[in-house]
Amino acid sequence: MELTNTSYIILIGTKNFSERYYRNKAGWLKISARDRTFRMTAEQVLNHVLPAVAGIKPNLTIKVEYHAANVRNDL
Repeated sequence: MELTNTSYIILIGTKNFSERYYRNKAGWLKISARDRTFRMTAEQVLNHVLPAVAGIKPNLTIKVEYHAANVRNDL
């Protein structure tokens, strides 16, 4: 079992939208609700994740998925 950053996808959203965050060989990426791709630093990802984890924004959910063989390494 590989427990590295590239093994996880972070999903943040509401009932109307969902954003995905993951790490590949080049760094962190965000896939917006409109399927646009943005490069991010680790600090930027943390700034997006922390309000969801703290429960500051109502109706915002966070989910983390584990993928043993991450197919997104090629992006």
